[in-house]
Amino acid sequence: MTHDTASANDDKIGAALRNQRFQMLEDIAKELAGDVVFPTYFDAVLRLRKALQDPNHSLAAISAAISVEPLISAKLLHLANSVAYNPAGNQVVDLQSAIARLGINVVRSTALSIVMAQLLRAKGMAAFADLTHRLWDHSLMTAAAARVIARQIPRINPEEAMLAGLIHDLGAFYMLYRATQYEELRQRPDTVKYLIIQWHESIGVSLLNALGLPEEIIGAMEDHDRMRQTPSPIRNLAEVIYVANMLSGGHFEWTMQDMPTPNEELEQLFALYGDLKPEIEAQVAEMQACFA
Repeated sequence: MTHDTASANDDKIGAALRNQRFQMLEDIAKELAGDVVFPTYFDAVLRLRKALQDPNHSLAAISAAISVEPLISAKLLHLANSVAYNPAGNQVVDLQSAIARLGINVVRSTALSIVMAQLLRAKGMAAFADLTHRLWDHSLMTAAAARVIARQIPRINPEEAMLAGLIHDLGAFYMLYRATQYEELRQRPDTVKYLIIQWHESIGVSLLNALGLPEEIIGAMEDHDRMRQTPSPIRNLAEVIYVANMLSGGHFEWTMQDMPTPNEELEQLFALYGDLKPEIEAQVAEMQACFA
């Protein structure tokens, strides 16, 4: 192959990649302006949305809505009887009792963790396997960190914080799922990284709105990767997620980029909260066992 031919082929490949990246963003924008098309395994979460949002729904009604999803039901029972939620060893054997013990936020977390795990195994995601698994590990670490941090703040619900941490990068998962639908992007998965870094937060906020998550959780997703002065003391859920995300490496972790150094903001953050790492790692191990 001559140099001119190789250059022409490279230009063609480059143009195809650019076109498909723009096409993916355009398609996502169209979806976000109308009805978001979720992968089919998000159906369970969407069906549960009304039951979980309605304050007038009884525990029995919520249990009935969840019971039609056997995988979610089984996970909830397993979680309710785990050491984390059942330190006294009092076993529950019915779904309604499990939900009562866990609370609505844990039900949401469990349902979303299941569909996110299914997303990792979706057809076409093999091309992005390394990135998706790093992203999943980062999500679990952030969820664990958020729960540990929130335990120290009386006015913040640790389970709500864990849920927010688990889904804080849902936009990145969704962009990877959409990238599987474009041949050039599947063949060159590294080319979508910078798109995800630039767009995953805003796309994630739109997705969470579509899923009907509480406003406080959605608000906590905004700018979670933008480094800034470390909050001390931590006052709200958004600050919990920021600190938890950065303790877990931020987007630098799952994109395999080096954190900027020297960095006064990060040094201050780790000086203030770095001693929580052993507790966070123990929490991650518990979550991996429960959500596996």
